[in-house]
Amino acid sequence: MGVGHSSLSSCSVDSLFITAFTAQPKTSSFSNSNRQKPLFPTKKHSSFAVLKIGTLNCARVAGEMEIGKGIAAAGKPIVDLHGIDDGLIQKIVYDALVWSSLHGLVVGDRNDQRSGKLPGVGMVHAPIALLPTSFPESHWKQACELAPIFNELIDRVSLDGKFLQDSLARTKKVDAFTSRLLDIHSKILEMNKKEEIRLGLHRSDYMLDEKTKLLLQIEFNTISSSFAGLGCLVTDLHRTLLNDYGEDLGLDSKRIPGNTATGQFAEALAKAWTEYNNPRAVAMIVVQTEERNMYDQHWLCTLGITYNVRTIRKTLAEIDSEGQLLPDGTFLVGGQAVAVVYFRAGYAPTDYPSES
Repeated sequence: MGVGHSSLSSCSVDSLFITAFTAQPKTSSFSNSNRQKPLFPTKKHSSFAVLKIGTLNCARVAGEMEIGKGIAAAGKPIVDLHGIDDGLIQKIVYDALVWSSLHGLVVGDRNDQRSGKLPGVGMVHAPIALLPTSFPESHWKQACELAPIFNELIDRVSLDGKFLQDSLARTKKVDAFTSRLLDIHSKILEMNKKEEIRLGLHRSDYMLDEKTKLLLQIEFNTISSSFAGLGCLVTDLHRTLLNDYGEDLGLDSKRIPGNTATGQFAEALAKAWTEYNNPRAVAMIVVQTEERNMYDQHWLCTLGITYNVRTIRKTLAEIDSEGQLLPDGTFLVGGQAVAVVYFRAGYAPTDYPSES
């Protein structure tokens, strides 16, 4: 389960149907207090109202709510496929594959070497669960309420350079990649340049512990937070399948919560782009040389459709050869000013082919 800042439509049932890419990696309202620092400087400095964090109403749910029926069933299939006619299962599988192909729920095929470079070549359906999984509504709400709190925590940590250097000092001694990143970070600190506007696209991943029935955080993604695009499609797929076969399966499509992660990511990037105050500037997505999951990234084309923001995709090597930092802080790539950067690369040593 992956979740970011989100709201949950009202639901009176004990459990929800959670899709395979449950992820709703939504962002909270663009703010200068709960966003991660961008790599490149912006030109216009201003701020938005800080998101107010209320009481965590669901923090005690594991001890007081639905530990019986709802939570005990969580994470388990909501339908026993062994009890369903094989012919019906094959019909659902067929419809799921057709739907995935028609709606872009696809990735590049590992067996086609070109699938990570050329769009439309060697596409296969993304790995998905045929049907959604039952999950306690209370724990879903808990994760949603925690999201803005974690956002602010991560933002504050990113601004505390000494804390980061001290906390990772031991790691620096044994990991060359981390050491190099910390050296770069140290040089940035010496420049004493502070950014008033920061954007973070985060995804927090959780699992429900079988023994304690507690919601446990697996990791918090601050770079390359993925599956906003495909996650929304999985939600739509499951809702479509339950609309068609819900009566046969005894399932209600209305119990699947909405997922608007793609729109939320696009909105956050658009707000950051607006703050740059240059209508000719672009939003840049930093990508790997080969990316089988490129279609998840391309769903952010809504930036151009909805917000009239042009996006470009560049590898770190291309940025090295085409990039230029002007004296006033403007960053150009291929002669175009870059307003905001979304990193889908840069988290692994292999993303850096050279020191440049």
